[in-house]
Amino acid sequence: MKRVLVYSHDTFGLGNIRRMLEISRHLVDRDPDLSVLIITGSPMLHAFRIPQRIDYVKLPCLSRNTSGHYGSRYLDMNLQSTVRLRGSIIRSTVEDFEPDLILVDKKPFGVEDELSSALESLPPGVTRPKMVLLLRDILDSPEATTRIWRKNRYFDAIESHYDQVLVVGNPKVFDLCSEYSFPPSAAAKVHFCGYLGRKAGRKSRAEVRSELGVIGRQPLVLVTPGGGEDGHAMVQAYVEGLAAMPEWQRPRSHIVFGPEMADERRRAIAECADRMSCVSRQDFTDDMMSLMDAADVVVCMGGYNTVCELLTLKKRAVVVPRVKPVLEQGIRAERMAALGLLRSVHPEQLSPARLLETVGQEIDSLHGDGSNPNTIALNGLDGVADAIFSLIDHRRPLAKPTIAPELTQIPTRSAPTWQKCTPTVAPSACW
Repeated sequence: MKRVLVYSHDTFGLGNIRRMLEISRHLVDRDPDLSVLIITGSPMLHAFRIPQRIDYVKLPCLSRNTSGHYGSRYLDMNLQSTVRLRGSIIRSTVEDFEPDLILVDKKPFGVEDELSSALESLPPGVTRPKMVLLLRDILDSPEATTRIWRKNRYFDAIESHYDQVLVVGNPKVFDLCSEYSFPPSAAAKVHFCGYLGRKAGRKSRAEVRSELGVIGRQPLVLVTPGGGEDGHAMVQAYVEGLAAMPEWQRPRSHIVFGPEMADERRRAIAECADRMSCVSRQDFTDDMMSLMDAADVVVCMGGYNTVCELLTLKKRAVVVPRVKPVLEQGIRAERMAALGLLRSVHPEQLSPARLLETVGQEIDSLHGDGSNPNTIALNGLDGVADAIFSLIDHRRPLAKPTIAPELTQIPTRSAPTWQKCTPTVAPSACW
């Protein structure tokens, strides 16, 4: 069995673990002889469906506040001790699992440099696993990202430790190498794989709408803040906007709070929502694609996974991006809105009236099947898989052929060819 070890950067929300789990699923679907082990600090991985040949090692949880500082989430330990414990678990996992390839999410040295020890202990030569860094389309503002990457020696880490850097985005939306001033040595290892399209949900649109009690072609608005830890203002504004409207004007709405929304905030919003017959709600779903497919308009934040789900389903959406402590979601929403892929409401301009007015504009724009006519290429899962399997195949020695007694010649095998991880669609056809 080929082995891939996945390091998932998880300190805030569900975005990273959802993205890495989706990539892991695609890898094992592509190759029946592959197993994947995920290292994660996410407290929610167990809530998702995990297919065969994927398992995980759970690290002690870290938390990140709105100013970007880390701390131990549950244990009565300081940050230094927690990171040291996590680093020891990571290093022993790498040594015992003996992966062919290690896929690292977002930070070349991990959270608080917790991968450094494992990287330094990797064996040299042909037994060394291939190292791949996975970056989403946008990390933060160019100024902040460039400063942090130079300060933390991330460009040096790429040159010293990594074979490739895979970007799940499109340079026509955000050219990471140019925007973040990658030096030539690091830029040479970067391959844009495209955005990550998603598989269909487990239920049909008609089935979900029936379960929610949606009547006929009645427009349905789905409101979701993702993990929910910091999306309460958006949900509260939406519910308050609904309450201020005449009952006959209120669109049918369904809210998914997210498992990490604080209980007191959830209760306050639910109390208001429950007074309106047009609103239904739930705390969590592991099948967001089915709910999004059932909706006509989605009100959400601007996380990478959420946006990819919207693009896959061609949904009309109103995005209220997070802009602190990083500008990633704000930049993504701005660039996507400029392409006509969604509408954006800046959180500083968020109000119940403004949000419901924008949602109403999207509802009024519905026609035909209700889909957004503007699209972008979504070939990222295959792009990532192609790059990973090419690296693994180049690392693993070809098996020596068995010579049958009656054979006089040994059949030869050609070496696998390199497939560069670039979008399969010409840039002009991406939208």
